[in-house]
Amino acid sequence: MSIKNNILLLFLFSFSFIFSQQKANKNEVIIQGTVIDGSTKQPLEYATVILKNKETDVLSGGLTDLNGNFKILTPKAIYEISVKYISFKSKSFSAENINTNKNFGTIELSQNTNSLNEIVIIAEKTTVNIRLDKKIFNIGKDLSIKGGNASDVLGNVPSVQVGVEGTVSLRGNENVTILIDGRPSALVGMNGAEALRQIPAEAIEKVEVITSPSARYDAEGTAGILNIILRKNKLIGFNGSLQLDLGNPLKVGTAFNANWRTEKWNLFTNTGFRYNTNPGNAYSDSKYLSANAQNARVTENRKFGRQGRSLFTSIGAKYYLTDNTSIVGNIVLNGGKDNDTNTNNIQRFDFQGNTNELTQRIEAENEKEQRLQYTLDYLNNFSGNGRKLSINTQYSTEVEHALNTITETDRRLNTLNDLEEVLKDQDETQALLQIDYVHPVGENIQYEGGYRGNYRTIFNGFYLTERIDFENEGPLIPDTGLNNSFNYNEFINAAYFQYGQKFNKISLLAGLRYEDTFIEIIQQTATAENKRKYGNFFPTVNIGYEFIDGENITFGYNRRIRRPRGRSLNPFPSRSSESNLYSGNVSLNPVITDAVDIGYLKRWSTLTVSTSLYFNKSNDNWEWIQENTGMLTDNNDPITKKFPINLSTEERVGLELTLNYKPHKNWNINSDFNLFNVTSEGDYTSTTTNNTQNFDFNNTAFFIRLNQKITLPGKTDVQINMNYRGPTQNAQTKSKSVFSMSFAASKDLFNERASLSLNLSDLFNSSISRRNTLLPDFLEQYFEFQWREPQLNLSFVYRFNQKKQLGEKDGTTSGGDSF
Repeated sequence: MSIKNNILLLFLFSFSFIFSQQKANKNEVIIQGTVIDGSTKQPLEYATVILKNKETDVLSGGLTDLNGNFKILTPKAIYEISVKYISFKSKSFSAENINTNKNFGTIELSQNTNSLNEIVIIAEKTTVNIRLDKKIFNIGKDLSIKGGNASDVLGNVPSVQVGVEGTVSLRGNENVTILIDGRPSALVGMNGAEALRQIPAEAIEKVEVITSPSARYDAEGTAGILNIILRKNKLIGFNGSLQLDLGNPLKVGTAFNANWRTEKWNLFTNTGFRYNTNPGNAYSDSKYLSANAQNARVTENRKFGRQGRSLFTSIGAKYYLTDNTSIVGNIVLNGGKDNDTNTNNIQRFDFQGNTNELTQRIEAENEKEQRLQYTLDYLNNFSGNGRKLSINTQYSTEVEHALNTITETDRRLNTLNDLEEVLKDQDETQALLQIDYVHPVGENIQYEGGYRGNYRTIFNGFYLTERIDFENEGPLIPDTGLNNSFNYNEFINAAYFQYGQKFNKISLLAGLRYEDTFIEIIQQTATAENKRKYGNFFPTVNIGYEFIDGENITFGYNRRIRRPRGRSLNPFPSRSSESNLYSGNVSLNPVITDAVDIGYLKRWSTLTVSTSLYFNKSNDNWEWIQENTGMLTDNNDPITKKFPINLSTEERVGLELTLNYKPHKNWNINSDFNLFNVTSEGDYTSTTTNNTQNFDFNNTAFFIRLNQKITLPGKTDVQINMNYRGPTQNAQTKSKSVFSMSFAASKDLFNERASLSLNLSDLFNSSISRRNTLLPDFLEQYFEFQWREPQLNLSFVYRFNQKKQLGEKDGTTSGGDSF
């Protein structure tokens, strides 16, 4: 069969739900069955079922789901039926007059060793797969993230927003837990925004958005969970891809992805190196309202000159002990070295608008970081009937070391008036043991239970020295009021049980999780210790009702927790700038949130719509207080302090709409819209001024994303992504709206063995955070920040023994299968 005919067939199969969304009438029948790997007995997802009407020669069919099942509604006729899957021998059935419902039972496909070196064309994955407790987004076709990182990937996932500063939020809530392959990991790091920028987009296969997590998952993260699945190719034989990247501002990178699969072994690797410069800028205008303020107004213009090098490599092996039992070992190394020079031009004014001082502050920071993760997993599928035992172990470390040399010069007198050195050390170690057991009873009932033990230790060191005597060029003197070392130790034991059952069109998944938390806090400089121990039950319920195939409604309830960690608990202050202090709160309590989610999904032939109505209520919620310390810098600027406290009760209600529309076979539109309202109530009495401030606020906000992908003649794809985040506010700060747009194009070369991609990010130079802060009787401040200026990236990808790959599913878990 020609390539052109294959494309036509696969295009027809992408509309598999057209035939199954309508109710059967007397002239229609249902054809169903299950497709599995004949050797491993694992279900084959996205296997193609072809129906050829012998009377009209019309082709129709469908694709199998996660469990290898297919169910096709079709007119009565004489059909020739065949089942196909990449790297497997096709299976055909003789022409048959099908005038009643037909169940083919289990169809086993055997691996085709003669076609290992053939190049095949494979249908695209669906944009989103819906499960009872999560949505799975496949990102392999997204042109706009070529040469990007994990932050770029998450920024294009529906329901997720990545702020200009790199902060990740889910449905507008920043308290989201990010997992790697279903587990906590030091790859995410203590500084999540920066760590995500070190993971290349090419290493990521898909992202699971879990807004109503079942009892199987950690209860951490009141907004929900984002689970990043790293690539572990499973195609038979030796295959892979090589990617080269070049960008402006200067960016050079390479990524190599490969695997070698035999009957017993699967060896895989993802390795990439990046050198990049990411220039950014910031501006602030601060007006101090106190009548005795010497500097009534201070403006700052900052330029961030960044120079970074990073290496990411993942090397692993999977060994099949038996057809149903396997062991997987994986090592991931992520290392980087940054040399940043940030220049800040500062101008200080008196109340009459006269200039008091012109200074230039330069920060030269050298930072080294390394993240290392070891995993060893055991999976036993027993007889292949759904019973499953998995044992996962993981050990990961993160080490960051930064030395920042700071100078401030009076630009009018050309004299040095400040010299500082800041040494920051951060270390994190995590160890994890997880055991999960799934036991089905018949076809419609499933029991599951498990245990997870997670140990984490975090060390944070801050050491500042500064020159006091400038007249005699004196030595650097340690600042005993700021310098401190801080240890945080955490051990969480968790056990869960859940029960799932399917009643005709109703699916139920209910569970209960218990987590016992032990925390030890050691302030080494102050020789102080604090120990805390508490336990919590977390019930979860997820219910789904399927009206017809392609239309369903879901209901979810779960209880979640937000634990304070590390820097949020360290009471010793640290500095983000000379006039801004940050300190934690050792008495900070965890936040408990109850969440309800109601979802609806409907598929038509060219349109898929998914909606959710959600409600969250959090007690003892954290608020970040910013207030005057009463102290002044050497330049007579007032010093402010920011710290967290348990202050408020917060209620969040929202509506989410996600759609995928295909008006033409060469035009695909994805969009999501999120509208939410946050109500918070609480009062704070300052310990320095004894004034009470009301922190009540009511804020309605929204964000919208529109992605379009168009296929042009000559095997060229064009993608346009647009993001808009509406204005938001809390009790002290109002943030303005942010709009960004990116453009990408890709052309296939060498008979689809290669692709050349061009990506323009932030096309209109508009991805800038702007906000106003008001501290009554003290400060009015306007601030804007642009982490990364517009970039142009060019990527070349060459694939060997594959094309736009879609690998075989072998049953490996990534945080648990859904019932």
